[in-house]
Amino acid sequence: MNKPAQRFENYKAIGPLPADHPRIAAGKVGVLLVNLGTPDGTDYKSMRRYLAEFLSDKRVIEWSRLFWYPILYGIVLNRRPQRVGKAYESIWNKERDESYLRTYTRSQSEKLGAALASHEHLIVDWGMRYGQPSIKSKLDELKARGCERIVIFPLYPQYSAATTATVNDKAFEALMEMRWMPAVRTVPPYHDDPAYIDALANSIENHLAGLDFVPERIIASYHGIPKSYFEKGDPYHCHCMKTSRLLADRLGPELGGKLMTCFQSRFGPEEWLQPYTDKTIEKLAQEGVKRLAVFNPGFVSDCLETLEEIAGEGAEIFHEHGGKDYTHIPCLNDSPDGMNVIEAVVRRELEGWL
Repeated sequence: MNKPAQRFENYKAIGPLPADHPRIAAGKVGVLLVNLGTPDGTDYKSMRRYLAEFLSDKRVIEWSRLFWYPILYGIVLNRRPQRVGKAYESIWNKERDESYLRTYTRSQSEKLGAALASHEHLIVDWGMRYGQPSIKSKLDELKARGCERIVIFPLYPQYSAATTATVNDKAFEALMEMRWMPAVRTVPPYHDDPAYIDALANSIENHLAGLDFVPERIIASYHGIPKSYFEKGDPYHCHCMKTSRLLADRLGPELGGKLMTCFQSRFGPEEWLQPYTDKTIEKLAQEGVKRLAVFNPGFVSDCLETLEEIAGEGAEIFHEHGGKDYTHIPCLNDSPDGMNVIEAVVRRELEGWL
């Protein structure tokens, strides 16, 4: 009979309770920002562990496990960790010994917490779908700190089953293990939110204003998905195209007229959403385009796919095929505009809870 009291003895009681009631943490509201994930290091073991978790997700690779697992564990996880590890090493945050995705996601959480600090019952935290800190560990921690209501925010403006849905899957799995579940809300896609469109436009205009050249084309490069996912009903392609359309309207004819939508980071033998970013960069250079800007509206934070693939490899492809001036426009990250978007979305989803 004494075990419950011992279990909760360090918690602060909220509200009037009987004298013999176990003290529990309650009365808090949590916000959990969730990004894709990151390896703990660039070494083989860290990369293999991260890639195994990522590529074994049925939302990411929808092939039959009987077909996919022999390829994954027999070939991919024996060869890919070294190559991906080298790519991560080239864009690693050496000062903190971590990926920039982790650096920016932590900073976004801290800045959001500061922006909402007037709400004393609110707790803001962050986690990763793949790698650490895990969604489960953070939900357990928020619950232990007294969060009876939690907003789960997958940091993806455009919805896809391979991104937003898999974050929610993992969150619900963690909730299924709880005796006393908190109430939860999951943030919907915000691909057409005015604050998001304005932030993208501001970042493009401000970046281009600091260049000594004027780009002839501006590529919006979104992460791709297999075409088969789109044909099964995934709305991702539609969300990306709407973002680009609204952004072109917001930028006006001078800049918006130069905007092109492409898709990057394909993997495996399947056809993915087209046009492909790398092939488009090559084609533009071959056709005589000398000045090019590329940005990544589907990525909330700069990461391997933006820093190494687009800022690095994209520039190499452009220059190798005749291009001259190339610039990568950074993601919104934890900039004032980027934080305005996150805060606006969170405040809307918290309505009625604070």
